[in-house]
Amino acid sequence: MTSANVSPGTTRAGGAAGGRRGRPGGPGAAGGAPTARARRPRRRLRLPPRLLPYLLLAPAVVAELVVHVVPIAVGVWMSFRDLTLFYIRDWAKAPGKGLGNYRIAVDFDAAIGKDLLGSFLVTVGVTVLAVGLSWLLGTAAAILMQERFRGRGLLRAAFLVPYALPVYAAVMTWGFLFQRDTGMVDHVLVDQLHLTGGDRPFWLIGGNSFWALLTVIVWRSWPFAFLVLMAGLQNVPRDLYEASALDGAGVWRQIRHITLPALRPVNQVLVLVLFLWTFNDFNTPFVLFGKAAPDGGDLVSLHIYQTSFITWNFGAGSAMSVLLLLFLLLVTAVYLIATSRRRTARA
Repeated sequence: MTSANVSPGTTRAGGAAGGRRGRPGGPGAAGGAPTARARRPRRRLRLPPRLLPYLLLAPAVVAELVVHVVPIAVGVWMSFRDLTLFYIRDWAKAPGKGLGNYRIAVDFDAAIGKDLLGSFLVTVGVTVLAVGLSWLLGTAAAILMQERFRGRGLLRAAFLVPYALPVYAAVMTWGFLFQRDTGMVDHVLVDQLHLTGGDRPFWLIGGNSFWALLTVIVWRSWPFAFLVLMAGLQNVPRDLYEASALDGAGVWRQIRHITLPALRPVNQVLVLVLFLWTFNDFNTPFVLFGKAAPDGGDLVSLHIYQTSFITWNFGAGSAMSVLLLLFLLLVTAVYLIATSRRRTARA
C-alpha cells in the first residue's frame, strides 16, 4: 500500500518535470532566454568627469544670460543710440549717437547733467546714513538678543516684521503716516509733543523728503542686518565672555575686543550688500513719492526711470544706467581689494 500510494505521485511528478524539460517548445526552454537577458547589466551613459560640472552649471548659466547678460548688452547698445519717442515703435532703427548720451549725462553745466549730479549726491547721502544706521541698530539688537530673558523669541520675531512685509504695502503705509494733515507723524510731533511750534511740516515734498525716505529705508533695512549679525554671533563661544568677565572686562570692552572682531567677516559682506541694495533702491522712492520725486528724495534709480519713461529719452537713460553700473563695479572692486588686503595683513 505504501509503495502503491507513493509511486503514482512520484511518477506523475517525475513525468511532469520530465515533460517540461523534454519538450523543445515548453515553458522551461522558452523562459530561459528572457531570464538570461534580464540578468545582463544595462549599458549606462557615462560622462567624462570633467564634463559633468559644466552640464550641472548649464541651466544656471542659461538663466543668467537670459535674465541679466542679454538685457545689459541691449542697454549698452541703446546707450549709443538716439533712442527717443520718435523711434520707440522701431527702436532697432534708431540712429547712432556715439558717446553723445554720455557727454550729456556728465555735462554738469547743463540741466540734464546737473540734475543727475544732484540725484547722485542725494543717493550717496541716503546710502551712507542708511547703511550706518542700519548696521548700528542691527548690531545693538543682535547683541541684546544674545541674553536669555522672557519673551526673547517674540521680540526677535517682532524685529523681523519690517523685513518680512511686502515692500509696497509697507511703504504705502509710511506714505499715509507722513501725510501733512492726516498723518500720524505730524499728529505726534505737532499736536502731542509740540515740537514744531504749531506748523505742520511737509514730509513728502521739499527738503524733508530726504529724512522721510531715510526713515523708511532704515526701517526696512536694519532687520536684515539684525538677522545676519545675530546668526554670526551664534558662532562666538560663550566661554570667551565668561573668561573676560572673570578678568574684569566690562560690557563695552567685551564688545570691542570680542564681539566686533568675531563679526568682522560678517560685517564685510553685510556692509557691501546694504550699500548695493540702498544705492539701487527703486521701489521705496517710487511708492513713497510717485513718478516725480522731490529733489530731496530723487535717488539715481528713480532719476533714470524718469529720464527713460517720463521724458522718453531711452538713450540718455541707458547711458546713465551704464554709468551707474560702472560706478558700482568700481566701488565693489575697491572695497573687496581693501578688505582682502586688510585680512591678509592681519593674518
